[in-house]
Amino acid sequence: MGEIVGKSNSNNSIISVADSMGEQQFRTTSSLKTFSRKSFDSFRIHSFDEENPTIIDGISFSSAAEAAAAVSGKWPGNNNNNKEELNPQDSWLPITESRHGSIYSSVFHVLTSGIGFQAMLLPLAFASLGWVWGIVCLSLAFVWQLYTIWVLVNLHESDSGLRYSRFLHLSIAAFGPKAGKIMSIFPVMYLSGGTCAMMIITGGGTLKLFFQNICGDGPGLSCKAQSVSGVEWFLVFTCMAILLAQLPNLNSLTIISFVGAVTAIVYCTILWALPLGMDRPNEISYDPLPTNSKMDKYGDVLNGIGIIILAFRGHNVILEIQATLPSTPKNSSTKTMWKGIKIAYLQIAMILFPMAIAGFWAYGDKITFNGGMIKALSQFHGQDLSKFVIGLIYLLIIINCLCTFQVYSMIVFDNLEFRYTSIKKQPCTRLIRTVFRLCFGGLVFFISVAFPFLGSLAPLIGGLTMPLTYSYPCFMWISMKKPLPNRPMWLFNMVLGCLGLILSVFLVVAAIYNLVDNGLNANFFRP
Repeated sequence: MGEIVGKSNSNNSIISVADSMGEQQFRTTSSLKTFSRKSFDSFRIHSFDEENPTIIDGISFSSAAEAAAAVSGKWPGNNNNNKEELNPQDSWLPITESRHGSIYSSVFHVLTSGIGFQAMLLPLAFASLGWVWGIVCLSLAFVWQLYTIWVLVNLHESDSGLRYSRFLHLSIAAFGPKAGKIMSIFPVMYLSGGTCAMMIITGGGTLKLFFQNICGDGPGLSCKAQSVSGVEWFLVFTCMAILLAQLPNLNSLTIISFVGAVTAIVYCTILWALPLGMDRPNEISYDPLPTNSKMDKYGDVLNGIGIIILAFRGHNVILEIQATLPSTPKNSSTKTMWKGIKIAYLQIAMILFPMAIAGFWAYGDKITFNGGMIKALSQFHGQDLSKFVIGLIYLLIIINCLCTFQVYSMIVFDNLEFRYTSIKKQPCTRLIRTVFRLCFGGLVFFISVAFPFLGSLAPLIGGLTMPLTYSYPCFMWISMKKPLPNRPMWLFNMVLGCLGLILSVFLVVAAIYNLVDNGLNANFFRP
């Protein structure tokens, strides 16, 4: 492998070539084209500014010596795992500390972050849209979000070899420092920290149901678990989650993500497969829900579309997952990641489509927003199921919430450690990492207790964060790849991006209308 470093911005530029035989420097009077590449199996070109040699590929270094060391991977404080980091700080942070991931780890991470409790609400979307439009919207949303994932995966590495290992960094590179931060900080932090709070609400609530299922109505010491409050169940779940969160980096979560992926697939499959062999409730209807006015009708349709759109999640962690994969000029992380995406999303499609179709067939308009499939199953078929089956479903959901918490919380940990290392110019100690994670656990626990109705606000906040999934990647492609204006690829991304923004506005308006019309059970501090 060889590496070319240089910029031909004048008639007197320097090209530095490094290979297994050492490093040589050449001075050229024209351009990089005069240099022979035949002696190298592969190479990478890094740009630098002769007038300011402390900048390479747009990254500023404190000195020219440090910038030169960046190219060869000889960093002060660099660890043995990341000898070729362009930015030495990356070797200290949880996302990029280890780049020894594989296609298997990427599949597990994507499945764990991509399948969640939102899937249980898909039959409700069909109740608002009907069979035909429900299937059409679900199919279009699946293809749309899969395309934006493809865009993110291909934008992860620049032509010069610079890796955008975080969504926020890619947004800044595409839209500029100010616009990039304004557009991405809130959705990224909500989709990470907010998801962790939802995991506590869902996992803690399910933990309570699990112990109630075990206790039943019989006597015994174990039945005292029924007297435990919702806050205490949230605390129990948070303690378990933070205990698991002591793993050092995202790549070390591979086993956790494997367990999360398996549990998600199993409990989702149980939820849609069980009702197929049971009698359907009486007087169910497959027609769209009746409304009192056209505004209510439009609101229901938009809510149905919103449920489908929000069922696909995890775009805010795609770049971070790809950052755990090794990359060389011969075998870039893009190829490995896209293979993992195809495998993972085949599984996701095999979960979401049957969940929506079989769930709507089994319960029709009887499905409700609070609880979705699991509530419908316990309400209409609870008497036909054993405690073992109900308890197994609850247990799988709890384990999945614990595993999902780990993946999304790692994004927040990475951001906290980035701030710390930027100030201290040294990696976090084990004690500092533990303190950060304990503090974050306390914060999301407080949020989940203070706002246990956060799930009711999901359509509103989901509409606000929707552009991150469906719009921003399209605009990023135009900004980074610079396709010719008015050409097919430019028009395609521009239309998709604008359509996503327009749809986001409609979903937010519909969510506000429904909150005003139906009210909100704001049970602050009463989970």
